[in-house]
Amino acid sequence: MKKRILIRFGDMMLKGQNIGFFIKRVRQHIMTSLEDLSVSYVLRHDRIMIDYDIDDEKKITERLDRISGIFDYAIASVTTTDIESIIETAVSLLNEEVQEGGRTFKIETRRTNKKFPMTSLEITKTIAKPILDGLNKKLIVDVNHPDVTLYVDVRLEGSYLYVKRIPGMGGYPFGTGGKGLLMMSGGIDSPVAGYLAIKQGIEVELIHFESTPLTPIESVQKVMDLARILARYTVTKSMKLHLIPFGEIHHEILNHIPEPYMITIMRRMMYRIAEKFTHRKQIHCLINGESIGQVASQSLPSMKVVEAVTEIPILRPVITYDKLEIIKLSKKIEAYDISIRPYNDCCSIYIPKQPVTKPMEVYARKYESLFSYESMIDDALTNVKTLIIHQDNELDLSHYGFTVKEAIENYEKEMSEHH
Repeated sequence: MKKRILIRFGDMMLKGQNIGFFIKRVRQHIMTSLEDLSVSYVLRHDRIMIDYDIDDEKKITERLDRISGIFDYAIASVTTTDIESIIETAVSLLNEEVQEGGRTFKIETRRTNKKFPMTSLEITKTIAKPILDGLNKKLIVDVNHPDVTLYVDVRLEGSYLYVKRIPGMGGYPFGTGGKGLLMMSGGIDSPVAGYLAIKQGIEVELIHFESTPLTPIESVQKVMDLARILARYTVTKSMKLHLIPFGEIHHEILNHIPEPYMITIMRRMMYRIAEKFTHRKQIHCLINGESIGQVASQSLPSMKVVEAVTEIPILRPVITYDKLEIIKLSKKIEAYDISIRPYNDCCSIYIPKQPVTKPMEVYARKYESLFSYESMIDDALTNVKTLIIHQDNELDLSHYGFTVKEAIENYEKEMSEHH
């Protein structure tokens, strides 16, 4: 029995005159993702249909699950518009559902081919009883809460029958929402925020503030491995990771700032650096994994004081999510096991015993005046290291040194000698 994958779009169908641009971008992403496989396409204004080698079905569906802009897809059995062929195909599909424990079903028919001599409702009425007879009453009809829904799509070129619509990422095609810079820690929240931003069409780059040797190089390795996860959702299957040397500023904060304000000042420094970096790279917004009230620095008063040093838009995709919701998404994208590795970044290695939850900007400015940070920020931006992390990248920096600078230099030297 021939099979074909039917892909539907979601919110994009509301785009009016711009819909062609969005659909074109999804098509390009799909074709790029599947370019190494033997597939062919039938393109419609409201669908993409894929013919494929059945042995590649698992590979294809795994890749489709990682393409934003796809609302859902179905693996359909293809037959003619002949009623007997539709019934025969339907009985075969539903028998499989019986074996998996299905007991009730209903039929939803869609007649795209307006030349077909029956309406959608007439088709359903015509095929229902023969299907029931063919199943030997193993299934009964339940139009309200069926275990199985049989979808019948009668088109000009043939009929498509399927029983499952597989949810896609939804959202908008990658890159159609502009560029954003994700402030990437090694924790659970920021990778999820990055995934949600990509889902909405934002082309994401990552910035990580590393403080080796104050923090272990394994904390940077966590971020690299999380970058590999997010790379799966891009067109190029790669992700830019910008490593900011934050050690000098980190050291000054630990030495000069009263403990309750350490995290507040640290984040204000990070925001200053990140905003300056966006200007250099023509990036439109900052993105982070803040969720209201999870920690002291994520109270609304704290957020207000921290972001006061910036003018750029700041997106917080998980702002209203609770921790369990974030963990559920983290596991879904396979980031969770990496995020919980026991290596702290600069925001978590020295946690104040009593961090301020309602900081005042006047005090933040007063404490920042205790050390000269402007030149340190310029130095950090001058010495940023940018890595292109591919989804299949297996670079382990911890094999090359105890600091990021040392590890990258040793790695580049080894690669140069190898070539």
